[in-house]
Amino acid sequence: MLETERLILRNWEESDAESLYEYAKDSEIGPAAGWPAHKSEAESLDTIKNVLCGKEAYAVCLKEDNKAIGAIELMFKDHVYKDDECELGFWVARPFWGKGLIPEASREILRHAFEDLGVSKVWCGYYDGNEKSKRAQEKIGFKYHHTKENVDVPLLGEKRTEHVNCMTKKDWDAICNTTKK
Repeated sequence: MLETERLILRNWEESDAESLYEYAKDSEIGPAAGWPAHKSEAESLDTIKNVLCGKEAYAVCLKEDNKAIGAIELMFKDHVYKDDECELGFWVARPFWGKGLIPEASREILRHAFEDLGVSKVWCGYYDGNEKSKRAQEKIGFKYHHTKENVDVPLLGEKRTEHVNCMTKKDWDAICNTTKK
């Protein structure tokens, strides 16, 4: 479990299926990130059991009620270029947009990645048109790296343009030193 001023980042539990479905059925959430809106609570439960089950997959919860309102994950698989690199993915439910919750959660998970896990670089991307993710990544401190055309989005059966950003440990240290002043 990780904590910030307003949030708890914790492992997903089967009991989160109801709140996951409540927010993941929104057509403004999943499709922008490359996955279809959920169609049932059973689908959300299956997602918890089979997708949000990674070692570094967290439910984003407000401290006041510990209810899952989004997701954040560090992915250490075919998404990366080297063993000491990972990819950051995140989303938050529409009622919580514009409150700075994803930048807050991301700063804590990046601290965890760089300081606890010894990661050297974190990648993060967004598809063309997902301006909310682009802005969140800019606020967090990610730097543009490259753009890929005709990227397969298998869960939606389409191709998109993806913009890829990254943050190195050196970038992270510079951000931390700036915020401490």
